[in-house]
Amino acid sequence: MMNADMDAVDAENQVELEEKTQLINQLLEFEYTLEDLSARVDAVKQENLKLKSENQVCGQYIENLSSASSIFQTTDTKSKRK
Repeated sequence: MMNADMDAVDAENQVELEEKTQLINQLLEFEYTLEDLSARVDAVKQENLKLKSENQVCGQYIENLSSASSIFQTTDTKSKRK
């Protein structure tokens, strides 16, 4: 091969290598981003479960207060009229 041909092949190989390196770097970035997003989703799921549990406790507490309070008791208007 001639010197010019070898230089052209080397230049093509160099461009191809740079493109592959760039693609690998992008893939690694995507992988890290996906890992971060996955961790955030897991954290939000955990927080959601915690809040659901707290809501159930609050709902039960309010229900207990309502049943214990005379304000929320049903009144029998017929028996009071007699």
